[in-house]
Amino acid sequence: MLGETGPEWLSEEVKTGTTIIAIEYNGGVVLGSDSRVSAGASVVNRVMNKLSPLHDKIYCALSGSAADAQTIAEIVNYQLDVHSIEIGEDPQVRSAATLVRNISYKYKEELSAHLIVAGWDRREGGQVFATLNGLLTRQPFAVGGSGSSYVYGFVDAEYRKGMSKEECQQFVANTLSLAMSRDGSSGGVAYIVTIDEQSTEEKVILGNDLPTFFDQ
Repeated sequence: MLGETGPEWLSEEVKTGTTIIAIEYNGGVVLGSDSRVSAGASVVNRVMNKLSPLHDKIYCALSGSAADAQTIAEIVNYQLDVHSIEIGEDPQVRSAATLVRNISYKYKEELSAHLIVAGWDRREGGQVFATLNGLLTRQPFAVGGSGSSYVYGFVDAEYRKGMSKEECQQFVANTLSLAMSRDGSSGGVAYIVTIDEQSTEEKVILGNDLPTFFDQ
C-alpha cells in the first residue's frame, strides 16, 4: 500500500556502545578503549581499535557511530598533515581538538559521534580535550561511551593529581575492565596508547589478562 513505510525496525534508531578514556600525567597522556562494536543487541566487530591517530603524537578515542567517528578522524588526520606542512612543525593538540569540535558542531544533525582528543606537544605537554556538539574543554581526564556511566564513581574516587605514567596506565586498565564487565555494549580487548615526548607506545590487553575485581 502507498501509505506503508516498511517494517518498524527499519525506522528504529540503532543503539551503539563503547567505553573510552584518556588521562593526563606529567609529561604525557594515556588513552584507552574497549574493542566491541555493537548494533543493538548484535556484536558486529569484536576487536576494533577505537584509538585513531590524528598525527604522530595526537590520538583520538572514538565513540558513537563507528562510521561517523572514523570519518571525522580521517578528515582531521588529513587536515593536520596539511597544517603541519604549512607551519613547518608538528601541530598542537588544541588545534586537533578544535578541528574535531568544528566538524562535530557543523554536522551535528548528520553525525552521531563523540571523540576525546589527547596527545603531547612541545608547548603544553600532555593534554586531554573533550569535544561534544561544539564543546571544547581541557580536562585532567575524560571518559565517554555507554560504559562510562558505570565507572564515573570509580574514576572520581581513584583519580588524583600527580599520578605517574605507570599509575595512569593501571588506572585506564582498571576503568576499562570495570566498564566492560558491567556494560553489555563494551567488551573484547583493551587498547591502550601512551604518548610522551620520546615515544608513542601502543598496547593490547587481552580479555583474560585484564584486571579482575571481587565480583568477576
